[in-house]
Amino acid sequence: MHKIKQSIKIGNLKLDGRILLPSVATYQCDEAGLVTGKVCEYYGERAKNSHISLIITEHSFIAQQGKAKKNQMSIADDTCIVGLRRLVNAIHGSGAKVFAQINHAGSAAPQEVSLMKPVAPSPVILPVEPPLGDGCIPNELSANEIQQIVTAFANAARRAKDAGYDGVEIHSAHSYLLNQFYSPLTNHRTDEYGGSLQNRLRIHTEVINAVRKEVGHDYPISVRLGGCDYMEGGSTIEDSVIAAKLFEQESVNVLNISGGMCRYTRKGHNEPGYFKDMSSAIKKAVHIPVIVTGGVKTLIDAENLLNEQAADLIGVGRSLLKDPKWEEK
Repeated sequence: MHKIKQSIKIGNLKLDGRILLPSVATYQCDEAGLVTGKVCEYYGERAKNSHISLIITEHSFIAQQGKAKKNQMSIADDTCIVGLRRLVNAIHGSGAKVFAQINHAGSAAPQEVSLMKPVAPSPVILPVEPPLGDGCIPNELSANEIQQIVTAFANAARRAKDAGYDGVEIHSAHSYLLNQFYSPLTNHRTDEYGGSLQNRLRIHTEVINAVRKEVGHDYPISVRLGGCDYMEGGSTIEDSVIAAKLFEQESVNVLNISGGMCRYTRKGHNEPGYFKDMSSAIKKAVHIPVIVTGGVKTLIDAENLLNEQAADLIGVGRSLLKDPKWEEK
């Protein structure tokens, strides 16, 4: 096993290995979404694992209307920065690099949590099992409201950089808002944000460009892409390859590949790297690093996926969630 210990660069950021902890929500923040000591301790323990070169912290809501659950981490205003800086220091102190994952839940944001009516590309209930959100029909976003969300993503990225994060990940997977724009199952718009794949990706390019303008040329940007719904009438692997090439062109530095409306699991599959059919196709099409997660339980699993050219970096989520000393014993 040698590939997992090879260094790799994401933009100008050097990582000392190929294993990372992808974003897995713990919901251990306080009611306002501010970082607690428990959160710092949780991530600090996992950063001590010598196999982990990068941690992507759990999805943080960029605006109150996009809050997915109680005690979710917030990056929605500047009051969050002090706590986020404490979290970053806890991770850096244990030797790992860290990215912030920024997200808007769209129609997956329950009204009882956000205290606001959910919004989405179209007034469509998510085709997700088990159901997400509160099952009510969301309000369709206006073009002006879309621009407000683009600005909220950019402001969240600025906060991440101010807090000392080494990079930022834009969340467009697992049936959250940007993924809802990408999937034809949930985007039924007839304006410039709907219809063709190019139009369904328009908000993504606007967010990427706004984030890049805010954080500067050298700051690493990742996109977590739920590239395939694995459902009839949904997004396809072919769509994901087109999206990946577009994101690379728009200055994204790394792509983190996962599921769309199927979320982070794939029906009938639990093998290591169960999204590797998609990540392999994307890796062949782009020149930036590709991450794949899902079903990886051992270092041998990770090494095999690297040797198969399924990805450049391997995410280990559930195993590290259960045991911070995963594979060190």
